[in-house]
Amino acid sequence: MWNYWIESSGDSLTGHRLTGYCASGDNLTGDLLTWGIFAAFVLDIICGDPQWLPHPVRFIGTLAGLLENVLVRCLGRTSVAGVVFTLLVVGATWMTTAALVAWSWQWDWRCGMIVEIVILYTTLAARDLDHECRTVFAALGDGDLPLARRNLSRIVGRDTDGLDEREIVRATVETMAENTVDGVVSPLFFAFVGGAPLAMTFKAINTLDSMVGHKTDRYLRFGWASARLDDAANFGPARLSRLLFPVAAWICGLDSAGCRRIVRRDGQKSPSPNAGISEAAVAGALGVQLGGVNYYRGEQSVRPLLGDPLNPLHRDDVLRATRLMYTVSVLTLFVGMTARSIACRVWS
Repeated sequence: MWNYWIESSGDSLTGHRLTGYCASGDNLTGDLLTWGIFAAFVLDIICGDPQWLPHPVRFIGTLAGLLENVLVRCLGRTSVAGVVFTLLVVGATWMTTAALVAWSWQWDWRCGMIVEIVILYTTLAARDLDHECRTVFAALGDGDLPLARRNLSRIVGRDTDGLDEREIVRATVETMAENTVDGVVSPLFFAFVGGAPLAMTFKAINTLDSMVGHKTDRYLRFGWASARLDDAANFGPARLSRLLFPVAAWICGLDSAGCRRIVRRDGQKSPSPNAGISEAAVAGALGVQLGGVNYYRGEQSVRPLLGDPLNPLHRDDVLRATRLMYTVSVLTLFVGMTARSIACRVWS
């Protein structure tokens, strides 16, 4: 199923056989997966996430909801039920995607490339993240705080009613920082490692964490496995982003030294082993302070303060954080393409 190497016979593609992702021959050279990821990245930047397009994450969420109901009835809201739930959803996602990709490559390499690109495209969220955060930015620019709160509620889990402009900006910058990893760096990381099947598997893990990975009475035990698996999956990409954010800050004309310093000082303060890294990096690059008191369904949650309040939070920080997100995304793409190019040369 994972044999995706394509070799060309002679001077044409006639009689080519499927043996992997890195291609050799006179007419087909280079790493097909690398260029597939590049195409998917460009497609995401251009198209984003059209509402009319059925998104795989919705199917994953529907499957998860059905399985949760069945398992809770059978096993209760126990850790065992949560482990079974996580394994079933993640396993089904990987097997379905891997089978579809393998079949398409075996049918025809062009079909394989198209399917790979389309699936990879659906795992990336740079353009959609930009769009959603800009709707908050635009509403703030119009002085329409109720609209800004409503738009913000679409991209954060915290309560948004009653937030003032500063808190709206803080929430928007924080979600931009966290989702730079969740929505772009991590999918690209796993795409370069294992193609569309592994990238989509990560999306399933991340979806389950957002659905059940909460420290509430309802999900404390049932969601434990999903939350821990998400922490493990994001561990590597978050550490990669720790290296890339200061470079991105320098490219964007922001505080690269402050970015490095705040990540070292505050990156591990967050309850999440990964989210604090990107949020601290953005706080340091912008010279602002993130974190503080949030409310979730009326319950207070105090988050550690990240960064120094060198500058007051302003709605323009949303645009600066967006530039950082895009720059980190491009750097991740460049690093991944370079790494796979070297790997293909070594292994070919």
